[in-house]
Amino acid sequence: MTTRAALILAGGKARRFQLKQEEWRDKALAELFGKPLLVHVAENASGIVDEIVVCVNDEARKNQYADALEKHHVGGVKLVVDEKISHISGPNVAIMTGLKAASADFCVTLPCDMPLIKPKIVKYLFDASEGAQITVPMWPNGRIETLVMGLERVSALEVTETLCRLRRPRSDDVVRGAEEVLFVSPVGEMRSFDPELRSFVNINRQDDLSKLQTRPAKGSITRNFKATLGALMVPQLRRLQEAAALSYEHNFKEASTAFSACAAELEKQHQSPFWAGISRENEAETLLAWAQRQETPENAAELDCEGKDAFLAAAENYRWEAKMHFAGQCRFLAERAWADKAWCESWVMGKAGHIERYPPKY
Repeated sequence: MTTRAALILAGGKARRFQLKQEEWRDKALAELFGKPLLVHVAENASGIVDEIVVCVNDEARKNQYADALEKHHVGGVKLVVDEKISHISGPNVAIMTGLKAASADFCVTLPCDMPLIKPKIVKYLFDASEGAQITVPMWPNGRIETLVMGLERVSALEVTETLCRLRRPRSDDVVRGAEEVLFVSPVGEMRSFDPELRSFVNINRQDDLSKLQTRPAKGSITRNFKATLGALMVPQLRRLQEAAALSYEHNFKEASTAFSACAAELEKQHQSPFWAGISRENEAETLLAWAQRQETPENAAELDCEGKDAFLAAAENYRWEAKMHFAGQCRFLAERAWADKAWCESWVMGKAGHIERYPPKY
């Protein structure tokens, strides 16, 4: 029998939720209709799933959330602290931690700040996920819900583990790194379960607690569709993890060779422009780090040149990825790929650190 789990992501810093000159307020514990947001999400998922895992970023919050759930008589919840990985935190670490803690075949990720999500919407994400590696809602304007995803647990764990080892914190990378994705429209079949789309009310700021506004639903994409983004195999992900480990150990020569080999294989077989881009980008960063350790200017200059060539190769891969997403009408992912392309090119043009990698678009 297929088993199901809800992974509730509740470890963020909630910067937009804070008010100036006031003490930090935990958004997950902010109350709506007499209950913390976290409790609403857990209750709405509880009747649909076999297990609930709440992912937090430290022990203190874990204890506070356990008390809140107990107070409101929400039982059977596993609370886990995000795995500690050097130089990275954020959604992908939480998702990876939750996937490791769960035992279900399929998981749905839910942010703690979507208190009105209906059980039928959660069930729909599971039902639609059968046969797809990832299922993610996409709005008519091409924006996706990056923290609401249906995931086939085993394959998604390999993807998120690799992203974390490569220090990629953004959850949209989980979608970009998948083999096959089902994009589901909130204004399509899902709307029959939630006509006002209140499930997608997102509490970002404190005044959102009174506004309770959902996403704008303007645009042309109103149907579900499946997209094949690559044909990546687990051994390739494992090799990228091994290359990352070599880089952390400052074995720059071996690491750059490993990243280059991964990229060449991916490019030759046209398997995944996203992973090929990441491979080339990490090759470039490793070569530049290696260049800084050279004793002679000649060797440093040669490695610097090779690193910039690798950045240009990464940019080309991201360009192909953006083109693929534009063709598939997923504007949001196309813009992410285009931002990666611009970031890599900034290193070649000597502007690294002077541009924002992911400028806000919405």
